[in-house]
Amino acid sequence: MKYSYSYIIKIQFLGFRFSGWQKQTNAKTLHDLVDKTLSFVFEDVSMSYKTIGIGRTDAKVSANCYFVQLFTAFLVDEALFVKSLNANFSPDFRGISIQSVDRKFNIIKAAKVKEYHYYFSFGDKNHPFAAPFMVNIDKELDVRLMKTAANLFEGEHYFHKYCTKPSEQTIFKRVINSCEIVENDILTANFFPEKSYILKVRGKGFLRYQIRLMMATLFEVGKGNLDLQFIEASLREDNDRKFMRNNAPSSGLQLYDIELEL
Repeated sequence: MKYSYSYIIKIQFLGFRFSGWQKQTNAKTLHDLVDKTLSFVFEDVSMSYKTIGIGRTDAKVSANCYFVQLFTAFLVDEALFVKSLNANFSPDFRGISIQSVDRKFNIIKAAKVKEYHYYFSFGDKNHPFAAPFMVNIDKELDVRLMKTAANLFEGEHYFHKYCTKPSEQTIFKRVINSCEIVENDILTANFFPEKSYILKVRGKGFLRYQIRLMMATLFEVGKGNLDLQFIEASLREDNDRKFMRNNAPSSGLQLYDIELEL
């Protein structure tokens, strides 16, 4: 099938009930739901199309900003599309915009900067309603030390220890534009704890589970089980290349923003 037209769709989703973006057998995935929704938007079965997401997400991970490339054999009415998309989306999805792009545009290879947020609190257990958004640590954390430790991830480093199941082609030398822990003033609700925090990480590309492995390591620093020197050594080229085994829960992770060069 020849697809003559290409579009970029911006969406948001709550990923708590899904097994990530990538389609899988016997699993409810984000990509499946997007394609199913589009089948209702484009009611005529002869209207052929395909979709590609900007990247994979882990199970339960949400996105404040996500892009899907839509290829079609027909022109899309951009003025009506988002309204129709939202009329058919489930309540945990929302369409934001659609725009036409060159047919040769490749969303996977396009230049982009991603910003991830990881939301967490510590101390008394959170209200159950907070579970889709925030992870709670039941021990006291030294947040001041964690903030210092988070800054160590900034810059160019070797992230062998912050990746699982890499391929032979995986590039471990990566650049993190910024990495910081701040008090949470973005997600608010009356069932959230009085005080919570965000790990904010920005960069052009991340390895599998990288943010969650970084967060788990920072939790260990906050508990007093690891020190700053451990993190510094883990990022050197001569690190032992054994990946961290503690992985922070996925529900606290959110793909917050993507700067996509169209």
